[in-house]
Amino acid sequence: MSKKKEILSVIEKNSLVFSNVDKLFLFLSSKLEISVDQVKKIFYSLVANGDIYEIRRNKFITIPSHGFVKGEFFGTAKGFGFVKADGFNEDIFIPANKTLGALDGEKVIVKLLSQSNEGADGEVVSIYQELESLVGAINVVGGNYFLDPDNNKIPFDLPIVKTGLKIKQNMKVLAKVIRTDKGKIKCVVNEILGYEDDVKALELSIIREHNLFETFPQQVVEAERKLPKIVSVSQKKGRLDLTKEIIFTIDGADAKDLDDAVNIKKFDKYYEVGVHIADVGEYVKQNNVFDEEAYKRGTSVYFPTSVLPMLPKGLSNGICSLNEGVERLTLSCIMKVDFEGKVFDYKICESVIKSVARLTYKEVHEALQGKVNQKTKNLKQDFVLMRELCDILEANTIKRGALDLDIPEVQFVFDEKGMAVGIERRERNEAHRLIEDFMVLANETVARHFNKLGIPFVYRVHETPTKEKVLGVCDFLKGIGVRYPQVPDDITPSYYQTVLNGVENLNTKDVVNKVVLRSLPKAKYSNKNLGHFGLALVDYCHFTSPIRRYPDLTIHRIIKEWLHKKGKLSNDRKDELDEFAFESAEQSSSCERNADYAERDVDDLWKAYLMKDRVGEVFDATISSVTNFGIFVALDNTVEGLIKIEDLPDDAYLFLEKQLKLKGSSHVYSLGDKLKVELTGVQLQVRKIDFKVANV
Repeated sequence: MSKKKEILSVIEKNSLVFSNVDKLFLFLSSKLEISVDQVKKIFYSLVANGDIYEIRRNKFITIPSHGFVKGEFFGTAKGFGFVKADGFNEDIFIPANKTLGALDGEKVIVKLLSQSNEGADGEVVSIYQELESLVGAINVVGGNYFLDPDNNKIPFDLPIVKTGLKIKQNMKVLAKVIRTDKGKIKCVVNEILGYEDDVKALELSIIREHNLFETFPQQVVEAERKLPKIVSVSQKKGRLDLTKEIIFTIDGADAKDLDDAVNIKKFDKYYEVGVHIADVGEYVKQNNVFDEEAYKRGTSVYFPTSVLPMLPKGLSNGICSLNEGVERLTLSCIMKVDFEGKVFDYKICESVIKSVARLTYKEVHEALQGKVNQKTKNLKQDFVLMRELCDILEANTIKRGALDLDIPEVQFVFDEKGMAVGIERRERNEAHRLIEDFMVLANETVARHFNKLGIPFVYRVHETPTKEKVLGVCDFLKGIGVRYPQVPDDITPSYYQTVLNGVENLNTKDVVNKVVLRSLPKAKYSNKNLGHFGLALVDYCHFTSPIRRYPDLTIHRIIKEWLHKKGKLSNDRKDELDEFAFESAEQSSSCERNADYAERDVDDLWKAYLMKDRVGEVFDATISSVTNFGIFVALDNTVEGLIKIEDLPDDAYLFLEKQLKLKGSSHVYSLGDKLKVELTGVQLQVRKIDFKVANV
């Protein structure tokens, strides 16, 4: 049992009461046989995470217990709120006078006031993780300055404490939240982002609202300067030397952080596939300055105009990037795959490689079509072997019923000034498929290996949808006249894929894909191997992108320790690694969700920007969602907007939720219907686009 768990166990059993906290620390130090300083560090980390709560002076309890739980506070414009807590099917209701001033998104401890079959009510007694900052617009009233938060779930303006920055009405700013001893909330402006009518300022506002930053702290910058530029002789000692192998990278044309490379050979009875991943863990050691910042960021975030990297460029584009013609440290998964696509032998090891070519997806695709250049002419046979094996792998993927959801991705076109001038669907070609299939194969192989060993690990999991969700999809299919097979007791990916195959040639295909996607749980990271429903795999992890994803870096550390200790890990060490894996999985999942929301919001902003001068134009559209207040429509270029129910042709509409229809006596609007729409308005600040049914 780890020391964290031991402290929690002692407190849970005893509900400890001491005359002062120092005596508590001495008691725990003696009980656990560790230093007082270690006790303090662990204890305060548990307090900061809401796992320990001081219920009254010098009496501590664990959370959840004694009618107290912890969770995330979700505010509303009306002042009351809800808390999402583990173990509760429904969110806990918090009356407006019981919030303790908690702001939307803060982590809180709640005292339960009542519980019934209809739900639970509670009172916020502690805010253990406060918002660091808020984004909003300056509002000047009677010479006083206030922050009007962009988050409309914060139902009040915050007074601004005097600042040295020259702020003006309608400026967008980043402000630090200040809580006074009397519970009042104020703020200090730390950064001016621009004005409300400036799209670049609005983009930056979204980035800041999600607590994302382009620059790194000074201590990270200083450490970056000291990074080596080349791999040293001592670093290569004990590694598998692959520098003479024909290994290459395939990435997008603008990619600079190259973290995966591949090679392939064919023998009489099998293929040998090498997937070689940047050994980021050699430079980002646990708890060093790079690691602390990477853990906080969790992932690189990709916007149309920029990338916010998890690691500084000295690592991501420098010593860790598998650049052409230079030696780089890697972790390799070298697999022997028979002609039926089964991995029958493999090696996971530390290695050193020298990429022979930095290739783009376009170059590889063209080479497979017979159009080679100076770089690809000597590698074409390798690409052909990759395609040959991928055809086998994909046949297996289809056989096991993995989902093939064809959801279009958006790509913006920008001018030299960095302003969006167009939007199109992102192009995918055969080369993307080659790399994706090889990465999936390596991810599955690594996950299966460590699951069998029982070594603590971080898995990429995608749980099975509930039968209720599946029946909801079937109700929708029935409503649009699409036949579907009977729902089995055990939901499998192949059942869903059968449904998708049934609409492959229908004009409702895109809509059904979206409905199916919405019915699925979101993939996440976990220290428990729960399988991956979408890929129809029992074992799966993310091993292949440690430059841009923290969970990959986490398992690289575990892999390296397992290699160095030749698989001999004590039970105590396994407990510690399991705790590390759990915390990394939770943090990584949270950061991934935050990045997804930020990327989506920025995409929506640029879509609104592109449409703002096209009011009055008529477009072909498809109904992408139906609600009781109107219908959402999607244009061919992926832009979406709302037609409010009051802007639909006059009728008495009834919302049929299961069929996703708005039905009137003369008009019916169903998910997937095609119609002509007229753009009536764009609100850039809130990224809203409004349409009406066109008169044609």
